[in-house]
Amino acid sequence: MKYLYPEGKKKALTFSYDDGQIHDIRLTEILRSHGLKGTFNLNSGTLANEDNSLFVNKNKLDEIYAGHEIAVHGVEHKNLGNCTDTEIITEIVNDRIALEKLTGAPVQGMAYAYGAYNEHIMSLLKACGIKYSRTVGENPEFTIPGDFLEWNSTCHHGHELMKKADEFLALPDWKELPLMYVWGHSFEFARNDNWNVIEEFAEKMQHIDEIWYATNGEIYDYVQAIRRLEFSADGKMVKNPSMTTVWYQGASQKPECIQPGELKVWA
Repeated sequence: MKYLYPEGKKKALTFSYDDGQIHDIRLTEILRSHGLKGTFNLNSGTLANEDNSLFVNKNKLDEIYAGHEIAVHGVEHKNLGNCTDTEIITEIVNDRIALEKLTGAPVQGMAYAYGAYNEHIMSLLKACGIKYSRTVGENPEFTIPGDFLEWNSTCHHGHELMKKADEFLALPDWKELPLMYVWGHSFEFARNDNWNVIEEFAEKMQHIDEIWYATNGEIYDYVQAIRRLEFSADGKMVKNPSMTTVWYQGASQKPECIQPGELKVWA
């Protein structure tokens, strides 16, 4: 039994971009126009009240990030490694509260400002209701993280992006749940005048049948559904206690699924 992504897709692609500067407007549109999806980590304390600002207008988040996900980056982009426990909790919880008021939905994802984190910070995030958080480390193997509070990306968009794309597309079929995860800051494209980097990548990766295009949160939720499956001791029965359909490839070598609440029995 080999797990697959939704609708039997074999691979997944996601993005994570930080800080909420106005360049997110161009980036979100590039991704959206190519059918790609990402997670945008915002500092609620720097969001603007109008359009003429370095940062996005907080009153237009639904419009700017339509089809994407909004996540926490700290109210003031503090380095959590230099903060007291109280400061960490305040920085994260208040950012959640502010973003949830602006979006009208729970916000439970995050990226570490300055990439600063440790085991203690991770334990505090759990108490703050954060389910997953991106680091600035790299995972070149295209694998799902064991702990989503220490979620390393595949690469920064400035680090051999097209080479990584070729490696990802060429992965052998036996690889289970491969994920390509790209991160960065939209202002880097403006600063370096190299929007072509993300435009060429988006062109290359769009409309590929075997790829699931998802936000960080969607990937987290799906993997948790897989991890919640309950198997009998002999492996001939499995129950799906979650509200998410789980896809897999069995003996037939064709995509099959286990519906929410379903108990599946194999001979």
